[in-house]
Amino acid sequence: MITKMKRFSYVALSAVLSLMVVAAAAFSGETLWAEAAVTCNPIELSPCLAAVMSSTPPSETCCSRLREQTPCFCGYLNDPSLRQFADNPIIRTVGNACGVAYPQC
Repeated sequence: MITKMKRFSYVALSAVLSLMVVAAAAFSGETLWAEAAVTCNPIELSPCLAAVMSSTPPSETCCSRLREQTPCFCGYLNDPSLRQFADNPIIRTVGNACGVAYPQC
């Protein structure tokens, strides 16, 4: 039973990380962008997982990562493999809570 729970938790976590701008497995090919001296990597947004999955306010680490990755957001939105995750009302809510504006690309 515990093994099944661990397996389920891992699968659920992978799915959620995918929602977090493909912060894990669903990101096909771990493409990285370099914009404004920032290495654009959606996996860097994984500290925001708790805020995306619950009504918990985003942590300072989450907000810090969102601010760091801000120059990357249009790249995420323009990437067909990421658009469905990046253009999400929950992501906007977390960004707003961190004072990070949703981009106008």
